[in-house]
Amino acid sequence: MDSGESIGVRLARRDETALEDAYATYASALLTYLSRYVGRDEAEDVLQRTFLDVWRNAGRYDPQQRFSGWLFTIAHRRAVDTLRTRRHSVIDVESVRELMGEDGRETVDRFADAADVRAAVELLPDHEREVIELAYFSGLTQREIAAQLDVPIGTVKARAARGTRRLAETMRGDAEERR
Repeated sequence: MDSGESIGVRLARRDETALEDAYATYASALLTYLSRYVGRDEAEDVLQRTFLDVWRNAGRYDPQQRFSGWLFTIAHRRAVDTLRTRRHSVIDVESVRELMGEDGRETVDRFADAADVRAAVELLPDHEREVIELAYFSGLTQREIAAQLDVPIGTVKARAARGTRRLAETMRGDAEERR
């Protein structure tokens, strides 16, 4: 069971520390996701309502489903509710375009995947995590990473290779556990 699912199981048992862990692990990704729909100012309020709903509905979490997907689905519903309650006579089509289709499930899955990757990256040893973050989240080349960390480029390549291999194994293991 990966960390997300274990948080979900603990939440279902009404463990308050699980709610804190869920917030610590997923709040940043959820805030980014919500900001796309309701704007940064409202996103923080919607985030709080999301976690309130998570706590209220914790008993409904099914350990057979991905916790991050369940969490992002709740956030998606709160974003839609917020957009519906706006008193504007005209709603900008671009702000709701991605919510259409399959109830936004594709977008929810994409953000849930990103949150799962971020959580898996946190499990890497510090020296590998640092190289992965600089390469994939900061967009630096291996030469730039080597210069920034003051290590040989071969070290950067080895850390990147080991880190991505561990990351793939973690993600593959998480996916198998969900089956």
